[in-house]
Amino acid sequence: MTGDGGPVTGNSEEVKVRAYVLINASAGKAIDVAKSLQGVNGIQHADAITGEYDVIAQVEAPDVAGIGTIIVDKIQKVDGVFKTVTCLAVR
Repeated sequence: MTGDGGPVTGNSEEVKVRAYVLINASAGKAIDVAKSLQGVNGIQHADAITGEYDVIAQVEAPDVAGIGTIIVDKIQKVDGVFKTVTCLAVR
């Protein structure tokens, strides 16, 4: 990624799609969900947060379909995940 958050187009890295996944967790599960997502391939960061959502995860994949795969196969299968909302980064 470039310093401004845009995709890298040089030869050393492939272009990636980035998204932020807002997660509602079951009561008392936010910290457990965030910990479960940390270190998972494709998930750059996962933090328990305050507000309407309980956890936010930053994910990256080669394309939008890859983002969907991470959400369905990795995030939504974590115990305590109730609902997800995905926000694709446009820049």
